[in-house]
Order: sequence, then structure tokens, then C-alpha cells
Amino acid sequence: MNRRVGGILLLGAIGRAPLTSVGPLVAEIRASEHLSGAAAGLLTTLPLLAFAGFSPVAPLVARRIGLERALGLAVVVLATRIAVRSAPVPVALWLGTAAVGAAIAGFNVLLPSIVKRDHPARVAQLSGGYSATQSVVAAVASGTAVPLAAIAGGWRAALACWVALVVAAAVAWSPRVLRPRPAPPEGATVRRTGRPPWRTALAWQVTVLMGLQSMAFYVLITWLPSLERDHGIPAQAAGWHLFAYLTAAVAANLVTPVALHRMRDQRLIGLTLVACIGLGTAGLQWLPWTAGWALASIVVAGFGAGGVLVVCLSLFSLRTTDHAQAAALSAMAQTVGYTVAAAGPVLFGALRDGSGSWTLPMAVLSALTAVMAVFAVLSGRDRFVA
Repeated sequence: MNRRVGGILLLGAIGRAPLTSVGPLVAEIRASEHLSGAAAGLLTTLPLLAFAGFSPVAPLVARRIGLERALGLAVVVLATRIAVRSAPVPVALWLGTAAVGAAIAGFNVLLPSIVKRDHPARVAQLSGGYSATQSVVAAVASGTAVPLAAIAGGWRAALACWVALVVAAAVAWSPRVLRPRPAPPEGATVRRTGRPPWRTALAWQVTVLMGLQSMAFYVLITWLPSLERDHGIPAQAAGWHLFAYLTAAVAANLVTPVALHRMRDQRLIGLTLVACIGLGTAGLQWLPWTAGWALASIVVAGFGAGGVLVVCLSLFSLRTTDHAQAAALSAMAQTVGYTVAAAGPVLFGALRDGSGSWTLPMAVLSALTAVMAVFAVLSGRDRFVA
């Protein structure tokens, strides 16, 4: 593995753990901060709102200071804001959480662009690789959140622990910040072609798929532990079931690029993976509530979610003609997509509070997978945004 690939994987490693470590601790945070279900949903939605708000900014920053330095800036912001989030001041939790999302938005938007620029022949493999790294570390974060809180003395310390990994990533990425790839000579600049992605139907199809996939993912990582605890599963077991969800996503992260490489387009694989999400959520709704059936449903849904994420990340490059256009499509899909996704945790928390059970929220989530399947087929056709 060369240093450039290693750096991309390291950035993937810190791109989700600061968020997935929150889900298993939502009950403790609610009790400590006296939050309602809707407020707890809003807390977990703040990073998604930051994704939406800062995604258009990331390409502008990269254009001004370069891809490497823009990603380095995101790492520094992430480290400092994780520390702020854990400060024993109520407003710090909200401000720090929003800023953590803003920093991660930089990774979300710019990693597909740097993959397209530096490794155009390995888009699917590297998209799957950094997604797998992201999912592995995210799974560890969710599985260890409750034990860490018990050992470290509370949820604040458990969340703060992840700053150490971010600092390590900052140190490893620093050579690329100090010696970024030289800009191409003026005569070699990439030729801009076609309409902006905001004006093309295919870009909107990719965007809707990204939004629905993200909504399903963040609803599950936010509320799955609470859903299981409401059905009698202990807190630590629920945390490890979320670990299983993310571990299944890792398996899909590794398998999906192989399938993408062998297919002419992404329609069949996208539809199959969305079906897995649908089967998993339907299982949580309709199968008997035992630990075995719940775990089976969670694993199926996790595999589908991990695979669809790789498809979405790959589409940012596979549907564009150069790295600048890939960044533009990535920014569009994540701006609009995460705006849609941000409604998920709040809506599902409110539905749970209003209906008094998880039946209605889970039925709505299952229905959304049918819509997702339509856009998986549309965005999976072998076409270019240009």
C-alpha cells in the first residue's frame, strides 16, 4: 500500500466514529441533559445539517488552498471540536456536535474527488476501501461506547476518547499538507464539459439515492439501540448489535467494489442492496422480537446499507468526467441528500413519541426503501452527468 492510499484510508477511519459513538449513549445523554425524544433526534441530526450546510463550501476551500490542505484543515477542526463537544457546558454539546459535522463534511465531499484525481482506474476499489475502514472504526466506536463510558466515568469522556485517533490521522496526513501535489500547468487543466450537475436529471437521481440511503443509515444508527432497549434487550447487547450492523456494512464495503468492477452498470447491484435494507427493516417490524431474529435483521440491513453507500460514493466518480466535476456532484448530492437525511432522526423520534411505539416509524422506514429502489435503478444506468 503506498502512502497516498494509506492517507485516504486514515481519513476514512475518522469519518464516522465521532458520530456512531453517540447512538449507544443517547439514553445517558438524554438523562444527563434532560432531552426529549425529539431533542435527542435533533442532536444526532445536527451533524447531518452541518453536512448539508458545509458540503457546498468544501469544493470552494479546496479550489483555493488545494485538496490536501483542505482535508488537513478538516482534520484539525474535527479534533478540536470533538474536545469542545465533551466540555461540561450544555451549549458546548450542541456547538461541538454541529462543528464535528462540518469537519466531516469536508471528508465526505473531497475524498471522492481526490480518488477520482489520483486513482481514476481504482474508483470502486478505493471507495470501498475507505468505506470499509470507516465502517470498521465506526463499529468499534459503537460497540465500545457503553463500556468506555463506564470505565472513563461518563458519556462525555467516552466521546472525547476519539480525539486521540483524529490527532494520529492529522500527524499521518501532515506530509501531504506540507508537500501537496503540484497543480497542473495551465495548458493541462481539465476541460470543463456539459451543464452543472444541478441542471441534470441524472445528478438529481444520484442525489435522491444518496439522501434516502443516508436517512435510513442515520435513523438506524441513532435509534436502533433505543429500539432494542424498548424491546427488552440490555444496553450493552444493543450496543454490540449496532456493532454487528456496522460489521455487516464492512463486509458489503469489501464485496461491493468487486461486483461493481464486473458489471456494465450499477442497476442490479444497487437494487439488490436496497432490497437488503428493506428486508432488514421489515424483519425488525414483523419478525418475533427475540435477540436472534433481531440480530439477523440488523445484519441484513447493515449489509445493504454498507453496499449502497459504496455505490453512491462510486457514482460520484463513475457518473462524471473529471475530478472537479466529481467534487461538484459530490457536493450537490451531499448538500441536498443530507438535508433530506437530517429529517430522519428527528422525524422518527417524534413518530415514536407521538405513537407510543416503534411500529409506525419502522413501517415508514420500510416504505422508503421502495422509493430508494427506484432511484437505485435510475442512477445506476451507464451514463454521464455531462
